[in-house]
Amino acid sequence: MPFIEVIEPKNATGNLKKIYEDLTKSRGKLAMVHKIQSLNPESITAHMDLYMQVMFGKSPLKRAQREMMAVVVSAANKCEYCQLHHAEALNHYWRDEQKVNQLRRDFSDIELSELDLQLCRLAEKLTKKSHEIDEQQDLKPLKELGLSDRAILDATLVISYFNFVNRMVLGLGVATNEEEMRGYNY
Repeated sequence: MPFIEVIEPKNATGNLKKIYEDLTKSRGKLAMVHKIQSLNPESITAHMDLYMQVMFGKSPLKRAQREMMAVVVSAANKCEYCQLHHAEALNHYWRDEQKVNQLRRDFSDIELSELDLQLCRLAEKLTKKSHEIDEQQDLKPLKELGLSDRAILDATLVISYFNFVNRMVLGLGVATNEEEMRGYNY
């Protein structure tokens, strides 16, 4: 049960109703992370604009890498809701549920490319110890593996976005609902 009032689609009117309809049409379903913002409909639109740019916009990073970092951040924050949502999305690309589940438990214990491993390390460290990020230790290995500054920016945007959303989900009591996790358009 959310900690605050949520306006359900059947009770939505005006701009909120249109936002809900547009999200359902484009995403296939309406997620609770959107409904939790129903008291401030404009925040849903701004949130989705940022999400779409960070996760689906043109980037040197692959979509699977972005979903992988989303899972690592959400696991580090113990945000079950986002872990499940983005594990489902990642599995759309990896097609290996066991590997995705292991990523949730411990990314260092699965076979990843060196680049993906470094992205996971950055995701975890920026989430847990952001004050300790060091250019030589944390960013140089990514550059040595061929990542451009733009790709590093995009990785940082993904990691930062999921820290924001994890806190909103956890702070407002968004419950994990297994049924809600499936059926989105990727």
